[in-house]
Amino acid sequence: MKSFNLYSRGDKIFGWANAILLSLFVLSTLYPFIYVVAVSISSGAAVTAGRVTLWPVDVTLAAYEHVLSDRMFWIAYGNTFIYTFGGTFMSLLIMIPGAYALSRKRLRGRTFFNIAIAFTLWFHAGMIPFFLNMRDLGLLDSRFGIIIGFAASAFNVILLRNFFEAVPKSFEEAAKMDGASELQLLWKVFIPLSKPAIVTVALFCIVSRWNGYFWAMVLLRGEEKIPLQVYLKRVIVDLNSNDEFASSLLTAHYSFETVTSAIMIASIIPVLIIYPYAQKYFTKGILLGGVKE
Repeated sequence: MKSFNLYSRGDKIFGWANAILLSLFVLSTLYPFIYVVAVSISSGAAVTAGRVTLWPVDVTLAAYEHVLSDRMFWIAYGNTFIYTFGGTFMSLLIMIPGAYALSRKRLRGRTFFNIAIAFTLWFHAGMIPFFLNMRDLGLLDSRFGIIIGFAASAFNVILLRNFFEAVPKSFEEAAKMDGASELQLLWKVFIPLSKPAIVTVALFCIVSRWNGYFWAMVLLRGEEKIPLQVYLKRVIVDLNSNDEFASSLLTAHYSFETVTSAIMIASIIPVLIIYPYAQKYFTKGILLGGVKE
């Protein structure tokens, strides 16, 4: 029986070229991570001499021992957990009801509110007005200010709104026939059916808040309130100008580069743990409008 080749020569060349380019892209994104891991567990002398390129040299955990023995590291780590998970909870608490309301056609002024929210995707007040607003509200140098000040995102609200709009009308009508209120509709119908979108938005919030640096640096003054990213920046600045630390490197197995690399690796571990569990919902959450009644 004669077999048919479904792929032309051009298709095969394109497939191989695509595979090579994607492989190079993956390697280019993985190499910085692998390099930082290698530096963090290499000896300070090997890193300073430029002997570490891909694999660790003279393996040691001295840099991690130095980082983990720093009290401020654990305080900053705890603050980051508070800002990340407290902020994510606050964001979902505000955005889910808001997105649900915007998805209902019976909402008066729905078009105006949707346009106003979408408008903020392109235009916003700017940094100085936002800072002055936070100051006037008494939210400077405040953990609550970091949590509530960035609780709502127009993009995430629109993402949730679109998913709520895609929920089949039959579910809503059946719940109303059973006497469900608006709050019961949201809690018992829309939230369970929209779990992929909610998990996706939660993941966006977690990553954004975990990596939050600029506004935490601007708004927070107390050392006891700074998150991990601000702590990392201050460690880099302080270690560069710390003569005592520089003299300790003469006898230590770590260096400035290994210490900062160890902090970076320690700071991304929670995200690496959370992401695989959320990934199964991620594609469903992004591909909106796929549910048809």
